[in-house]
Amino acid sequence: MMSSEFGLELLSVYHTGPVEPGSCLQKVMGNVPTGVILKEVSLQVQSGELMAILGSKGSGKRALLEVISRRAQGPTRGQILLRKLPMSLRLFQESCGYVSHTTQLHEALTARQTLTYAASLSLSSEISCSMLSSRVAQVLADLALTQVTNHFVHQLTPSEYRRLVIATQIIKDPLVLLLDEPAWGLDPLNTYLLISILSNHAKKYSRIVVVTMEKPRSDIFPFLDRVTYLCLGDVVYTGSTRLMLDYFRGIGFPCPELENPLMYYLCLSTVDRRSRDRFIDSNNQIAALVERFKVEGGPFRKYSGPVEADSAAEHKVPLFSYGRPGVISVIWTLFCRSYSLLLPSNRAGLQEFFLRMLLLPCYFFLLWNFYFPLQSQQRSFQSRGGLLFNCLAGTALLSAAATAKTFSGHRTRYYHEARSGLYRGPLFLVAYFFFAAPISYISVMAASSIVFFGLGLAEHNPEVAGMGGTDWMGWLVFGSVLWAVWGFVQQQTIALMLVVRSSYNAASTSVTITIVYLLIGAATIRSLTGIPDWLYYLSHINVFRYSSAVLHEQLFLDRLIALPANDSVTCPDNNAEFGCRYRNGTYYLLERYHFPQTGIDQDRQDIDLWNNMGFSFIFYASMLIANLVLYLIPLPAFIKTKFRE
Repeated sequence: MMSSEFGLELLSVYHTGPVEPGSCLQKVMGNVPTGVILKEVSLQVQSGELMAILGSKGSGKRALLEVISRRAQGPTRGQILLRKLPMSLRLFQESCGYVSHTTQLHEALTARQTLTYAASLSLSSEISCSMLSSRVAQVLADLALTQVTNHFVHQLTPSEYRRLVIATQIIKDPLVLLLDEPAWGLDPLNTYLLISILSNHAKKYSRIVVVTMEKPRSDIFPFLDRVTYLCLGDVVYTGSTRLMLDYFRGIGFPCPELENPLMYYLCLSTVDRRSRDRFIDSNNQIAALVERFKVEGGPFRKYSGPVEADSAAEHKVPLFSYGRPGVISVIWTLFCRSYSLLLPSNRAGLQEFFLRMLLLPCYFFLLWNFYFPLQSQQRSFQSRGGLLFNCLAGTALLSAAATAKTFSGHRTRYYHEARSGLYRGPLFLVAYFFFAAPISYISVMAASSIVFFGLGLAEHNPEVAGMGGTDWMGWLVFGSVLWAVWGFVQQQTIALMLVVRSSYNAASTSVTITIVYLLIGAATIRSLTGIPDWLYYLSHINVFRYSSAVLHEQLFLDRLIALPANDSVTCPDNNAEFGCRYRNGTYYLLERYHFPQTGIDQDRQDIDLWNNMGFSFIFYASMLIANLVLYLIPLPAFIKTKFRE
């Protein structure tokens, strides 16, 4: 049980942080110019109240929310108390909510699905499914979203989208809800609706709601219980909205009858930069207002009007008090949410389904369509080598492109949800791996079957072809190696997207790196027997060196060339006389890989099917483990911020 009466209090809060964007080098070196952003800010807000923080751009509104939520970068002095307890990051994450200026939701989910998954990530597993469902329905009703319950996110209007974002924070029943410019970009009617909803939420559930606004309208004045005016980090006024008019009238600044009082006193609290003289005069006037409020503003700051709290909510235990869900529950929720995004029930889901399931089979179908007509004229080892390279290169490059496109939404939601303390990076990657790995394996195996069986690659296996059977093991090896390549490049792209925001830039960078790998490691392009020693040893840290060797050995070692049915040419030992360059596939491999039995380079052995296959999967697993470590290491704030803005 808890009392419905509690408060949020700031006492002499100072904050120093970046005052200029700074160059990329300055951000990396930590030399971004800093200055005092908040100066001796003191304010109070009680349960059941809606407070607006008003000020022009650069006044410190967002910085104040960041300080309250313990997210601000830079030194902070002073006290922040919630229910008389010092506010810590853990306390805020457990009992409060923060709605940033911009938040990206998954477009392929419905409004109900979005809230259901948000509740599953925020609330304890001990809460029953029926209670969870009731909570979702209640929040949808409170935010006036009942009529769009089954609408997909991309179908919502800007106002409905903003309210759904707010609902994802309200779902856990926070004591304090901070909102950064919640009405930005909304028309007057939807702004009025949103502020009235927030005011009703504060009073109905006896909660604290704090919003920032740059251009408040007069019609929202009745909903604001408290208001705080900031100018360059100084408090011009903070306290009851009803007493604000009396205070400013008492110090000689009455509001004209036909003026919007919120905007009138906002202009009074804004430095006029239109000329040097106006800048000096307005700056001096604001400094005088700040000092005046420090002397006379005590009664207004501490005033607490009547709280019209719902009697049924006075002793109700907040839902967050039941605790957070366990690790397994979080992984399962992320796993289920990812699969919900894959369902081709709308435009976004159809795109995700195509990129994950159909993109690679379509590419392999094009390969089959290109090589199949050439079978009767061109069954040379070189053409088969080119086919293998196209399989490797296509799998790798399409993996980079598909991952960059499909992972970006998951990555952005991760940054928002991790900042709220819902889960950490390794947990997110484990859940994503269990979701993405089976799908990619099905897609790669289906694609490889098109080429492996469609172009008769199994016919080159004398053990199977002679018995008239199907080389299922050969297909399993062929497809599994390509899947290891897909997974490696996928994890490589995910690592890049940890710091690269643009999907296009991440895909381009990953493709460039992959092409370099292919040029060094794929023996079809450059023979490993002819490259310099330093480059040969460098190829050992290249997944394509091993995956390419597996496919080449599988297709060429001790295999005979399949000539057209009407061609009686054979290739005896002195095969050059008969126009045959290679007696069999082994001779083709000798030009590209080292064989110990040749008597040359006894310490080098490039062909070993199972070892090379194992190393291909080791590279995949190593890249996954590296990502788990990378997503665990704290990143600089300027990198994480660009994914949240």
